[in-house]
Amino acid sequence: MRAVVSGPTPGVNKMTFPTETNRSDAPRRGPRQTPRRTSGHAVGEADDSTPAARGDSELKKCKTRALVVDDSPDVTEMLAMMMRFAGYEVATALSAPEAFDAARRERFDVVVSDIGMPGMNGYQLAEALRALPEYAHVPLVAVTGFTMFDDRERAHASGFDGFLTKPIRPSDLLDIVKRLCG
Repeated sequence: MRAVVSGPTPGVNKMTFPTETNRSDAPRRGPRQTPRRTSGHAVGEADDSTPAARGDSELKKCKTRALVVDDSPDVTEMLAMMMRFAGYEVATALSAPEAFDAARRERFDVVVSDIGMPGMNGYQLAEALRALPEYAHVPLVAVTGFTMFDDRERAHASGFDGFLTKPIRPSDLLDIVKRLCG
């Protein structure tokens, strides 16, 4: 039986990050999907920390690979940015089916997922991932706006190892991921 790791009381020390779509001076546009990258540099641009620039192919093998899933592009990018800043290699998905396809193509060390998504929800994603032999023991963390007592139990029953309610503190997410990944 897996132990469920929980975060602190929701709403305590809320922290938000400015993004293009939530700044008051930003032009109003609809949501957009940002290109997925593993560094803060433009595609084709290198710096001294990239494996290609240093010739260090082992660096990529050492990084913990995370998959972040949320149907809100702003939330997805914020969570991915936090994890990248902490040293994780991050891929993102804007739906559960997209995340499941990514998980079948690539191997991730941890999956951080929203629960309330249209179509296939986070509970169904966790169950589908647990059915894959290579994801039977990969840590899954639920990050959700669902705060009812039974939501935590349902997340655990679906296969999640950790549970945080939005809004989250960045340190809480990183602490749970670090604890679950060892």
